[in-house]
Amino acid sequence: MWIEKLMDGVVELETPVGPRYVRPNLAQRARLIWTFRHFISLPQQVLRPTERRLIDRLWQDNVAFLSEVGLQEKPVIGRIEGRALFQEAVPTRKQVSRPVLAIVAQSRSG
Repeated sequence: MWIEKLMDGVVELETPVGPRYVRPNLAQRARLIWTFRHFISLPQQVLRPTERRLIDRLWQDNVAFLSEVGLQEKPVIGRIEGRALFQEAVPTRKQVSRPVLAIVAQSRSG
């Protein structure tokens, strides 16, 4: 079974508008087979940063739709749960001013 996934596998991305499929190249398929070796489906949050970047690159490069001919026969390497259609903005940390830090330090010491 893994040899079919290695030769011609696709990754399913679960989106709000339905499943989407991406076709990784051979090296990417090998990496993703290792990622999904114990799981059929993984939430995007548990992926390593390098794996997230790989999925993002695949998403941007080649999204295939379910209706594409022959896609149903392709072996699915794994499914990424909760994939947003657009990259969510990562909230930035607010800079704390020095006077606030001094007040906090004084309250802790005294």
